[in-house]
Amino acid sequence: MKRHEAREKALQTLFQLDGTELTIEEAMEHVIEGETDQFYKLLVEGTNGKQQEIDGKLKGHLQNWSLERLPKVERTILRMAVFELEYMDDAPSRVVLNEAIELSKTFGDDKSSRFVNGVLSKFTDQTAN
Repeated sequence: MKRHEAREKALQTLFQLDGTELTIEEAMEHVIEGETDQFYKLLVEGTNGKQQEIDGKLKGHLQNWSLERLPKVERTILRMAVFELEYMDDAPSRVVLNEAIELSKTFGDDKSSRFVNGVLSKFTDQTAN
């Protein structure tokens, strides 16, 4: 599985987990149907496991928004991108940013990509300094 596809599937899995009673294993099985991919699994389990820490980091970069008020797609994309930026070292931040923007264009509405870009740009600018 290519990394872009793994990110798409991880987004779908994490989206299912947000606000449901599904276990990680059940949500993963719904999306990948027996297929296994280490990068996908790391994204799902890592983002889910570090969600409270990630949410705390995100809250500082949201202007005029609370995390709870964000549309579920944008919230999930932001969480996954912050996990990748903060806890993984294998992709440059610009690649993670571009992937998050592409996911928001695919799964979000017309304004999603600009919003995700703005939040993650602030996040990467602040963590780079």
